[in-house]
Amino acid sequence: MNRLIYIIALSLLIISCEDVIDVDLKTAETRLVIDASLSWEKGTLGNNQEIKLSLTAPYFSNTIPAATGATVVVTDSNNNTFNFIEQGNSGVYQNNTFIPEINGVYTLTVNYNNEIYTATESLKSVVTIDYVEQNNNGGFSGEDIEIKAFYTDPADQENYYLFQFQNNQNVPMLVVYDDEFTNGNQIFGFFSDDEMKTNDNLNIKISGISKRHYDYLFILLQQTDDESGDPFETQPATVRGNCINQTNPNNYPLGYFRISETDVFNYTVQ
Repeated sequence: MNRLIYIIALSLLIISCEDVIDVDLKTAETRLVIDASLSWEKGTLGNNQEIKLSLTAPYFSNTIPAATGATVVVTDSNNNTFNFIEQGNSGVYQNNTFIPEINGVYTLTVNYNNEIYTATESLKSVVTIDYVEQNNNGGFSGEDIEIKAFYTDPADQENYYLFQFQNNQNVPMLVVYDDEFTNGNQIFGFFSDDEMKTNDNLNIKISGISKRHYDYLFILLQQTDDESGDPFETQPATVRGNCINQTNPNNYPLGYFRISETDVFNYTVQ
């Protein structure tokens, strides 16, 4: 009985010692975030494209401020100019006359708050997804569903790929691959989700990307890996893309300007 009273008293003491701790984090300088991923889906004209501009926000903020009132233009190596028009005050800029061309060189120019941001990238081609294979006995438990999307890498080419797996409109999982050890072979993009179940719709996209974009995403995905956490590993740092502030280089933006051919495969989980 005395032991029970002691345990109850100790529990009350622990509970009574709980305090709400407010973490006073330093607020960094606000920066422009450029989400300019132009994708030419196979089988379409690729005319409709979209670029999103936003601003960085404090860590505990529940909203992402839109970067409104910017002038957004993309030009190509054939002297074509594509104006992206903002939809209301959303920070979403759209164009419906875009002309995609494999290996074409494109330059993005953003004028925001009287500062000029630019980036240049070429449109990378991509192979098609050959087929999708499902394994229902994956993971450590042997009960997870695993998906493999097979594609055939072209021989005698240096290729880099971005896979996007989106299950029932959740946030897509991104994976990048290169062909250093698989050149000319059939290989697969891999996806597993312990919450995935029969009849779920899985949207799979494969895009061709440049080596620079591959390196950028590889570092970014390593820093955001949920399985990381080694206390002795290098702490995350700001990953800078290919966008440059020509007016004030110290006020550099975040984000990346990418332009890719994309193949899409919609798969229903069996």
